[in-house]
Amino acid sequence: MIQRFAALLLRFILPACILAGGWYGFRQLSIPMEEEVVEPPEPTQVRSRVQPLEIGSYQVYIETNGLVSAHDQVTLSAEVTGRVVKINPEFEVGCFFSAGDVLLKIDDRDYKTAIRIAEQEVRRSGAASKLAMTAKERMEQLAAQDGASLAELESARSLLLQAENDVEIAKANLDQAERDLERTEIVAPFSGRVVTKLIGPGELITVGTTLGDVFAVDYAEVRLPVATRELQFLSLPERESDQPLDVTFRDSINPDNEAEWSGQIVRTEGALDPNSLELFAIARIPDPFGLHRGGPALRIGQPVSATIRGEKLKDVVAIPRGSVRSLNQVHVIDSETKKLSTLNIDPLWSDDSYVIVRDTNIRPGDFVATTMLVYAPEGAIVDIISELETESLAGQPATGSPTP
Repeated sequence: MIQRFAALLLRFILPACILAGGWYGFRQLSIPMEEEVVEPPEPTQVRSRVQPLEIGSYQVYIETNGLVSAHDQVTLSAEVTGRVVKINPEFEVGCFFSAGDVLLKIDDRDYKTAIRIAEQEVRRSGAASKLAMTAKERMEQLAAQDGASLAELESARSLLLQAENDVEIAKANLDQAERDLERTEIVAPFSGRVVTKLIGPGELITVGTTLGDVFAVDYAEVRLPVATRELQFLSLPERESDQPLDVTFRDSINPDNEAEWSGQIVRTEGALDPNSLELFAIARIPDPFGLHRGGPALRIGQPVSATIRGEKLKDVVAIPRGSVRSLNQVHVIDSETKKLSTLNIDPLWSDDSYVIVRDTNIRPGDFVATTMLVYAPEGAIVDIISELETESLAGQPATGSPTP
């Protein structure tokens, strides 16, 4: 009996306990838990030096380089044969000379004799021509009176024609002799400077003998390469009537040389370089040796750097080149909220100091971060480093690296 009662008790009491436990657990789990209040994180703050951005104009200057060359360099050659009897002291390597100076003189005695002979031949042929003219006129009178035949008249006319031809030949020989005499003096074709001298006094020279090389010094020329991407910022002269473009030259050999030379681009070459696709502009430097203006001299073959004044860009923003990260990104700081944002820019022009952009997303008065920020989250509050702090930190070593 007791066992039966225990079995019934186990059959009814155990399920009731399980149901009661389940009900209690349901009540406990259904009680809403208090939500934990999470405070918003404080905005991230970074420190940076800044520079204000302004919309204005920017003058484009294009940097290029080239070699100074003479616009005229010629080789002097002898046009007659003879012995050198005199050499001008200015016809020495490195010496200057003026246009019309006699640089060298060849023995001219034979050529003066040739002139005298040619002059006598002109007189003789002239006298013969007069006699032939008189004979022709007499023959025409006789023929009119039937005192001379037609053949005799034609013969007289032929003799006159031959005599006149002899006069012309004699005059031509005299002109040739006079030109040969003039060629015994080697006259400077322009004001210039001697590059090489290849003869000496007493030397026998013939037609075509090279005497030396000279170049003009009134102005020099420089062939300047201009990249095709820079052509849109220049108004290069294409015709002689076009306005020249100002250029400033500096010495490329000695960077400590502060001397400058002014020049002008006067023309351009008609084709792009097939290798570099550059257009070459020809600049002219007046009085390169300072003969009239004074000052330092340029040398032929000297490498120079050139600055060409280009167009003035309007409504643009000049961003310091050091503020531009790779992939043409800059960190712009709102002038009111001091929040940082990363902006992708499309450069219109760039040089060693600035990157020039025309972007409506940049507002006047905003700042650009000039510090190389290692960590620059979007929307971070920027603590601007003052100029006083910048001076105090100037002597400290830089930390971090540019943002990749």
